[in-house]
Amino acid sequence: MNAVNGIWAPALTPLHADLAPDHAGCAAHVKRLLGAGCHGVVLFGTTGEASSFSVDERRAVLEAVLAAGAAPERIMVGTGCCALSDTITLSRHALTLGCRKLLVLPPFYYKGVSDRGVFACYEKLIDALDGGVRIFLYHFPRLSAVPITMPLIRFLAENYGEVIAGIKDSSGEREHTLQLIEKFPHLSVFPGTEMLLPDTLRAGGAGCITATANVNAEAIRRTYDLFLNKDPDAEKSQAAINAVRTVLNRVPTISALKWIMAKRENNDHWLHIRPPLEPLGIPDAEKIMRGLRLGEL
Repeated sequence: MNAVNGIWAPALTPLHADLAPDHAGCAAHVKRLLGAGCHGVVLFGTTGEASSFSVDERRAVLEAVLAAGAAPERIMVGTGCCALSDTITLSRHALTLGCRKLLVLPPFYYKGVSDRGVFACYEKLIDALDGGVRIFLYHFPRLSAVPITMPLIRFLAENYGEVIAGIKDSSGEREHTLQLIEKFPHLSVFPGTEMLLPDTLRAGGAGCITATANVNAEAIRRTYDLFLNKDPDAEKSQAAINAVRTVLNRVPTISALKWIMAKRENNDHWLHIRPPLEPLGIPDAEKIMRGLRLGEL
């Protein structure tokens, strides 16, 4: 088994009407996700609108979540920023609070950079941190446009050993995920969608880090357990979670997830989202209503 595995939810970030992070709401949502069966929660991944918040805002949310009782070992903190100094600041802060798992995007403003340049950023980050850190590389080329290539992963792993603990592969490409698992069996490889869960687990991957867990965690966790136990109901369970994901793939995901949470919790504060993202429009909300039975989520 991989050192870190299971179903991890990149948590949504609830906001107040002035678009400031709702600390109590964040803590309650993390508690909800862990109670629904998630093995862990990612704070300030893409789904959490990470790049829309300042360093101080991100630190304050993490402190509030931990103060409310979340176990640091069940929290993975997204710390990747455009500025290396900000990445170092957020990473050091997480480590001082006992959060050793860091999900780290490469600096993503400049495009067409070399593997050598990206390696230099991770090198300077790791050299700036205390021992015990576990870095999960974040490959999301559709948004970052700065890929984490396989030669780069190999070079990082050879130079930093167990510090490089895993990869979140948000390419959405089955073959790419399977290649990562094959080439780097010592790393925890997580696809960014539960639709790849069966192939990932059969190949020896870790599980998944999926936005949909914000609203469908129990079903995704149940499917994970069924596959691990080789239960014949696993495929049927997988088909059900795929159906939910398929609907959400047709609409702006973060806005849709917040819309579902607002309906589920009967709390319109969930509709708040930081620009440039926008609340879900009526046509997209109608797509969700047609495709999902919200009472079953």
